[in-house]
Amino acid sequence: MESTVTALLHSLRSGNSSAPRLTWYGPDGERVELSGRVLDNWAAKSSNLLVEELDAEPGTRFRLDLPAHWKSAVLALAGWQAGGVLVDGDADIVFTTEPGQESAGQASAGQASAGQVSPGATHVAVALGALELAFPGALEPGQVDYAALVRQFADSFDPLDPPSADDGAARLSGEEFSQAGLLERFAAPYEPGARVLVDASRPLREVLAALLGAWAAGGSAVLRHGSVADTARLREAEKITAE
Repeated sequence: MESTVTALLHSLRSGNSSAPRLTWYGPDGERVELSGRVLDNWAAKSSNLLVEELDAEPGTRFRLDLPAHWKSAVLALAGWQAGGVLVDGDADIVFTTEPGQESAGQASAGQASAGQVSPGATHVAVALGALELAFPGALEPGQVDYAALVRQFADSFDPLDPPSADDGAARLSGEEFSQAGLLERFAAPYEPGARVLVDASRPLREVLAALLGAWAAGGSAVLRHGSVADTARLREAEKITAE
C-alpha cells in the first residue's frame, strides 16, 4: 500500500493511466469520467493553485464546505498532496459553493455545525457544473474563483517539501490522521481492483473514505448523485463489484 496521497496519485497515473478511476453521475444526466492521468492532472492543477495562488504550505488547514462530487474529491486530493490538513473546524482555506454563507453543516467532511465561520480564512468559490468556467454568482473582494483559475496551472505538481507518511493530513470529529493513516485507517477496505459504487448523498467524509479505499486497492469508483437511481442497468454498465 502507498504511504502518501502523492504516491497514490502517481500510482494511478502509472501503468494503464487511461483506465477510468472516477466516474461521476450527476443530477441532469451528466456523466464525467476521469482516468488516472486526468485525475492526477486535476489534482496537480489544484495543488499548484493552492500553493502558488493561496500560499498553502505544509500544515495549512483546509475545509470542504461542498457536497460529495468529483470536484470535492479532486480538492481533497489536492489539499493532501500539498501537505494540507483537512479539518471540519476553523480553517485557513475554505472551499464552498456558497462563499460568505459557510453552510458547513450541510456537507462538510466532518459535519460541522451550520453557520460555522473561520475568521480570516480565504474562501474559494467552487462551481460544480461540468461546463462552468467561472463561478455563477457574485464574489466579494478576496474571494477566489476556482473554476476561473484552476486551468491556468501546470499539469504536474513538484513540491520542494513533499509530505511524508507521518505528516498530519486530517483532523475530523476529534480524530487525527497522518498521510499514511489516511490510506491505512481512514480509507474503506476493498478487494484489489474493486469497482466501487458510492452514493454521493452520504456524508462527504464517508464518500472520501470510499474513494480513497477504492484507489488504494488499485481499483476505481462510480460516484452517483442521490437523484440518480441505483439500477441493475447502471451496475452492469459500470461493472460494479463493491459498494
